[in-house]
Amino acid sequence: MTTSVTPAETGSDEEAAYRRLVAEHQWSVPERYNMAADVADRHDGDALALVFEDHTGHREEVRWQQVQDRSRQVAAHLHALGVRKGDRVAVLLPQRPDTPATYLGVLRTGAVLVTMSLLWADEPIRYRLADSGATVLVTESAALGRTEGYEGTVVDVDDPAIGALPPAYETVATSPDDPALIFYTSGTTGPAKGIVHAHRTLLGHNEFRVCHDLRPGDVFYGAGDWAWSMAKLMGPLRAGATHLVYRPAGGFDPAGLLASMSRNKVTTALVNPTFLRKMAQDVPDAGARYPQSLRVVCCSNEPLTPDLIEWFREQFGVTPLDYYGSTESYPLLGNFPGVPVKPGSMGRPLPGWDVALLDEDDREVPVGEPGEICLRTGSNPQFPLGYWNRPEATAETFGGTWYRTKDQAVRDEDGYFWFLGRTDDVIKTSGYRVGPYEVEAVLRGHPAVAEAGVVGVPDAVRGQAVKAWIELADGHEPGEELAREIREYARAAHSRFAYPRLIEFADELPRSATGKIQRAALRARESARESGKDGTR
Repeated sequence: MTTSVTPAETGSDEEAAYRRLVAEHQWSVPERYNMAADVADRHDGDALALVFEDHTGHREEVRWQQVQDRSRQVAAHLHALGVRKGDRVAVLLPQRPDTPATYLGVLRTGAVLVTMSLLWADEPIRYRLADSGATVLVTESAALGRTEGYEGTVVDVDDPAIGALPPAYETVATSPDDPALIFYTSGTTGPAKGIVHAHRTLLGHNEFRVCHDLRPGDVFYGAGDWAWSMAKLMGPLRAGATHLVYRPAGGFDPAGLLASMSRNKVTTALVNPTFLRKMAQDVPDAGARYPQSLRVVCCSNEPLTPDLIEWFREQFGVTPLDYYGSTESYPLLGNFPGVPVKPGSMGRPLPGWDVALLDEDDREVPVGEPGEICLRTGSNPQFPLGYWNRPEATAETFGGTWYRTKDQAVRDEDGYFWFLGRTDDVIKTSGYRVGPYEVEAVLRGHPAVAEAGVVGVPDAVRGQAVKAWIELADGHEPGEELAREIREYARAAHSRFAYPRLIEFADELPRSATGKIQRAALRARESARESGKDGTR
């Protein structure tokens, strides 16, 4: 038995609403399907697709005709360069007015879109380009200097030749099972893996209907970089919502963002707990200063705590709805408008998602007992095709009856899931999923570092902070100046969000019998110190 259709029989209208969502749901996947055509070509050209604002007050509106034309021009340009169905095309762009059209242009050709973020340092970008076998990289003029060493074709999206092409490209016919997207996810061992999603993946993102209740004419704001989640861009656009993008001067500007959301009458949003914590700290009276038009707000990426729910509800009169998933497939669990919310819970399985809480032998655990959150293989259109060029990892992760998330939870008597923690070592910081292996590898590149162990430690703002324990190479002495130097080195060599903010020097790191760093022992060391059981520093 799975838990996807067993909410408590309370008899309330709200509970009936959840049961009705589940009972009425069915997946519909056509024989031929191209994500770009489905997202872009359904809309009237005069309709508003996107609004871009920045901290200076500059505003730019993008109509659907512009998106449709530009995406066809990009596709035609790529076709002229020899791009064909199944080729990998990487896109390295910030949230520009033409970025959505560029993504859609790649997908129109039948090529596989490899999304890249400018937040990465050069080496992780080079690794992803090489691993994916991308033959073309599309980027902007300002980032051309970051393509050094890349042997494929580099396309400057600012090249006026693209805009001079006629917008008459005919979208390549694709099957719903043809590969469309590659996202790279961090793991606990080995380098980052590319997750391959088919065109049908967007059809499986029913959170925009059942959680966000998106309607044509809604104005949507989604926090975070599109490179990590195409769904938060494509899902609202497909639904006919206008997508708001706000660009601060630098970092996170909650006051500027709230003012922009208020001006543009945002009706639904997707945020994360780090976003809300920073907002509550910087603008505690946000509701009074920036009245909103919000109808539905959803939250993802890390557990949403009751205090944040209460603060947001007090400020804006809206209860944020937590939902949960993994990079491989999401969201498995969620909360829904008009259905009771238990603060701190991830909610219940989305309609059409066959989710269970299992022990190590794939047996469902009793109510109140910890188990691993699992999704039945291939039970919805979003289920991935596998890992890029990793058949063994694909078979291990996706080839059985269940996809195991490596997240532990308990389920209460009403069918609500409550998060307990990871069964592996992946760190979730500020809404980003960080694999310690990559950070450790970067740290070992510093001449003073002989070995490093990286774990996540509790952080009041970020959920978790990245902490590194470091064994020094001969000839180096520990100190704050060296710690600062190593932090800056990792920030430049890896990323601006996943470098270790905390560094502790150790004479010797805990190792297993085979010599592997025991991250669990490092976490236990930190936990003991926080609880006062360990007097060392």
